[in-house]
Amino acid sequence: MSELLEFLRTHEEAFRSRARLASLYSDFRFQKKSNPDGYAANAFAWLRALSAAAKAGLIPAQNSTHDRFSIRTGEELARALTTPEHGRPLALRTVIEDAVAKKELIPLRTFLDAKTTIYAKSWVPSPWQVIQWGLRQLGAGSGDLTEDKLVAGNFVVVANVEAAAKAVLDEASKIAASNSSRIFSRDLFQQTFAPTLGLPSISENDISTLLTHLARDRSALSYSPQSGTIKFAPTSVTPTPITDTDTNIALVRTLIASLETQIPHLQTQISTLTQTAKDAISSQQPIMAKSALRSKKLANSKLEQRVATLAQFEEVYDKIEQASDQVEMVRVMEASGQVLRELHKQTGGVERVQDVMEGLKEAMMDVDEIGRMVAEVGTEGIDEGEVDGELEEMEKVEREKSQTAEKVERERKEGDERVERERGEAEEAERTRQKLAELDEIGVGNAPAEHTEEKAVEPIT
Repeated sequence: MSELLEFLRTHEEAFRSRARLASLYSDFRFQKKSNPDGYAANAFAWLRALSAAAKAGLIPAQNSTHDRFSIRTGEELARALTTPEHGRPLALRTVIEDAVAKKELIPLRTFLDAKTTIYAKSWVPSPWQVIQWGLRQLGAGSGDLTEDKLVAGNFVVVANVEAAAKAVLDEASKIAASNSSRIFSRDLFQQTFAPTLGLPSISENDISTLLTHLARDRSALSYSPQSGTIKFAPTSVTPTPITDTDTNIALVRTLIASLETQIPHLQTQISTLTQTAKDAISSQQPIMAKSALRSKKLANSKLEQRVATLAQFEEVYDKIEQASDQVEMVRVMEASGQVLRELHKQTGGVERVQDVMEGLKEAMMDVDEIGRMVAEVGTEGIDEGEVDGELEEMEKVEREKSQTAEKVERERKEGDERVERERGEAEEAERTRQKLAELDEIGVGNAPAEHTEEKAVEPIT
């Protein structure tokens, strides 16, 4: 089993089931009409699997460098996908042609040479153009479309490129803070962003594809293939063309990065040679020890030169950054001055403002005068004595109402008090009567019957 097949069966769920695998390898092209959902599911599974395999670097390549953003089709890919049980994938050619029609796959040369963005509707090829392209790849103007031969070609996987572009832009937003730090050479770009993409290095096809996508389709940077200079645009700003200054800054930055890589290597080499000399002395090999020490001296000399050169170029680059920032500040101030001049022109100058203010004051005075005149309307011819008499009459009526209310309230309170007093007197009289009755009962019980005289008890009033 090829490494590609092993990857698909391990990482792609559709390739784990025997029944599903038989469907994927069958000639399901004719399901487009009889079973559109089944055809779409199989086509999606194949495109997803090939895209993942390309991202993992497992699509067969012409050389040792595997592209991660494109798929190379042809007989070599068909052989790598062939299984003893199901043979070759019979519908893969149709799947690729449909993906090209949907812009999920784009021929590499077409992608790199296109002048307009791939997201433009006018870019989409017609189905007939796709079929003609397939026939041309087979070397014929017409042919049998039932043939299962997988045409040779190199196709950009749009989804893979878009994911890589997003990762690069996210990283660039973190590390590219100043104007000069947004400028890269092609080598520095690869060295900086290959780890971001999880790659040891970026192939030539991939870096060309990625830079073309970022420049043309995303408008995120400017790129000059002639000088190999790359310049990221600030956030939400249209990228500006590459200049000679940009190219020189890219060279300085690349040299600094190269020196920073060489210094640790030389330090490791010096440590290794030192240990080699010690081991040679311990084993009584003075010639070898002397040779190691001589090499160590040369490495030390190189290290000192590299460190000194790096310090010089870092100082130069620091000045370049300062100058670049100053240029930007001057440009911003110049633009701000232009804005102020335009605004001043719109105001018409100091004289026009003074005229406007004078007119505003006069208008406000007119409003105040009109307000006073309106307030005086209807006040002429009014007898103030009549007004005072009417006011006094209203106050008299109000006082009488108040006195009447107070009298009613006073009489109500007096009545409540009288009722309460009478109730108390009645209760007291009842208690006295009960006590006298109790005394009479006690007297009757103690006196002889014949001498008992009844005595009427008069109620106490």
